[in-house]
Amino acid sequence: MALRFCSPRFLVFVFLVSAIPIAYIISEERAEPTNHVFHYHSSGFFRECAKWDDQGRRFLASFLEGGVGEIHVPEDYTPGVILQEKTVVKDFDLAGNSSLGIAVDSPRNRLLVVVADVLRNRYSALAAYDLSTWNRLFLTQLSGPSDEKSFADDVAVDADGNAYVTDAKASKIWKVGVNGEFLSVIRNPLFTPKEWYKSLVALNGIVYHPDGYLIVIHTFSGNLFKIDLDKGEEVKLIEVDGGSLVFGDGLELISPTKLVVAGNPSGRLVESSDGWETASVVAKFKGPVHRLATAATVKDGKVYLSHLVGMGYPKKTHALVEAVF
Repeated sequence: MALRFCSPRFLVFVFLVSAIPIAYIISEERAEPTNHVFHYHSSGFFRECAKWDDQGRRFLASFLEGGVGEIHVPEDYTPGVILQEKTVVKDFDLAGNSSLGIAVDSPRNRLLVVVADVLRNRYSALAAYDLSTWNRLFLTQLSGPSDEKSFADDVAVDADGNAYVTDAKASKIWKVGVNGEFLSVIRNPLFTPKEWYKSLVALNGIVYHPDGYLIVIHTFSGNLFKIDLDKGEEVKLIEVDGGSLVFGDGLELISPTKLVVAGNPSGRLVESSDGWETASVVAKFKGPVHRLATAATVKDGKVYLSHLVGMGYPKKTHALVEAVF
């Protein structure tokens, strides 16, 4: 039997099967993009989330290997020029953990960064950094080895500076105060689907709506939730028609009535006309699927999707792709 797996015919079969996706990726990478793309060189293959910081004229990107980088976009930027990533956060006391969801808190001139032990789910935390000096303002541990397994994933900040961090493992939301004090945990039976496999990746992307509530997506079920902070953190399932939101990842609210969901496919545009009691998927965007879209951000009124995977060696090239709906 072992000899069969070493036969020339079998080896040729393996080569052909593996060559198909490689050929597809090469063709996708060589194809001329139809929409605008910011490409940037990085030292790492994986970038979990990117957000635009308008005051600093830069994209900020979280590193799956831990840390944060900035990609400055000059005023006289020439389309097609490859930008450069500069590391601005690398905390040695957090080594072995990933930096995941980030949120630019402009009124307080800080960046909120979710930190988690991705492989073992034994540590979750929220850190805050000054956007000018990159000094760490606080580090709040959300879970540790003696707690239930958790996976802090994404973060949103409300008008008062409180932060809300999703747990993609245990289907809950941590609330952290403006100065880093741990406040509470939001749990609800609606967060847990009946099918066990739909909880493999649970609560994920989260945004704060200016009307005083959170919108959160559950990745494997595709459920979208509204959490009313003015009504005792009341949780409602948003009724969504027009398409599925399964595999939804990062969220970006581009207006009070429009929400972008990054994920599979690359991006979906969701609209609501009744305060997010109900909503509809009104458009879809397909970008470089092989790069895996994980987050969305807005620059100069345009939506850009950031992607997990960078291509190339030794310099890894990452893509921030304009999503046109």
